[in-house]
Amino acid sequence: MKRLLDAKQISSVELLNHTFETIDRDEPNVRAFISLADRKELLKEATQIDSKRIGNGTVGEFAGIPIAVKDNIAVAGHRLTCGSRILENYIPPYSATSIERLKASGIIIVGKTNMDEFGFGSSTENSAFFPTHNPHSLDRVPGGTSGGSAAAVAAGFVPWALGTDTGGSVRQPASLCGVVGMRPTYGRVSRYGLVAFASSMDQIGPLATSVDDAAALLSTISGSDPKDATSLPEPPLDFTADTRRIRIGIPKEYVSQECQTEILQAIDYTVAVASRLGWEVSTVSLPRTEYALAAYYLISSVEAASNLARYDGVKYGYSYRQATSWEELVVASRSHGFGREAKRRIMLGTYASSAGYSEKYYLKASDVRQIIAREFEAAFESVDVLLSPVSPTTAWPLGERTSDPVRMYLSDVYSVPVALAGLPAAVLPIDKDAEGLPIGLQICGQYGQEALVVAVSHQLEQALPARSHDRAESKR
Repeated sequence: MKRLLDAKQISSVELLNHTFETIDRDEPNVRAFISLADRKELLKEATQIDSKRIGNGTVGEFAGIPIAVKDNIAVAGHRLTCGSRILENYIPPYSATSIERLKASGIIIVGKTNMDEFGFGSSTENSAFFPTHNPHSLDRVPGGTSGGSAAAVAAGFVPWALGTDTGGSVRQPASLCGVVGMRPTYGRVSRYGLVAFASSMDQIGPLATSVDDAAALLSTISGSDPKDATSLPEPPLDFTADTRRIRIGIPKEYVSQECQTEILQAIDYTVAVASRLGWEVSTVSLPRTEYALAAYYLISSVEAASNLARYDGVKYGYSYRQATSWEELVVASRSHGFGREAKRRIMLGTYASSAGYSEKYYLKASDVRQIIAREFEAAFESVDVLLSPVSPTTAWPLGERTSDPVRMYLSDVYSVPVALAGLPAAVLPIDKDAEGLPIGLQICGQYGQEALVVAVSHQLEQALPARSHDRAESKR
């Protein structure tokens, strides 16, 4: 797309109009967006970009390419709801650092995408407004919490989107929607302007139709930021890693009977492809994996309860105007403004961090987190990357797990360990199951090794199309 724009074979206005047409046709069924930007303003922006290109003026590297942005990332002048009634009408006066970097590159933001409220969920059914549907099968979930962004890319509305990943919220919907998703190393992308869920794990990451596009978007938004004390003080990413002698590890704890058979078959196929590339494949162990989910939900809920304490109905967001006292105002505003899952996380986090219980729950979970991080370090002593499932199943029917939160949480069992350790990981579409639903696998690297993760993912992406050929041959 960038090549066509630079060669003036297509204009930004034409590209944007195609985006509008696709959204008009399919968005009523998919429902990927919470809000859309003003089209007249977008066309005005695209026209200015085209004029500069025609006159050989200077434009940003990706000028005129449309993007969708998850609705927990601040864009000045646009609604920022986080999928919650408590922020339904909030308009931020500033943009996130990642958004400023998008704008500097000339990317056009067409809308804000749907999400589980404040990032609490795995299916984008916990949005206060409406659920998003998987473009591959409209009766299925798109995953969460970046389900709107993943669906927008999968439906062809935009070539790429921004999501956020706390415990798997970029990677899991990427897998379920059949697109590429990347979680960067913690601190690689500034969190300034990202509404906090669990501050020690939140990261903004790209979703795209190819590894190259995802890498380009990640490179655009990454880099040190004085507004975020946790951002890494490192130079821009270089994705030219050597992949001639890659050692791949398969965590044996991730390949279990709980995993859908077709996902295990996709791993076997990917291993065969890797072997044809001359790569070494071995089994590794991450023995504390079974404790990761519990540790994650304790730590993330404690941090969420703390971060959500600011929503009191006083300064911004929903406010219960019938209150006759400050106490009633706070209680009523939060009771009406937050959804069921948000309240569940607040109660769990408040309890786990309260006096007399923090050592038993929160601090113990933090110890487990450190053990898990050390186990990853030990695994990487013998391998370069880890290959694993992202979720135990492909996309499930809408409404199937909404009344069973534990079953919903279990869909994150393979994605949260990476987040606890702060490691980079990419999700690559591999295959489809018998019902035509996408299967994605996770490629995880060592801390700070996005370049290697991208390089390995790119090599596999180039080799994997042989799958459809193999199937065609088998049917003859």
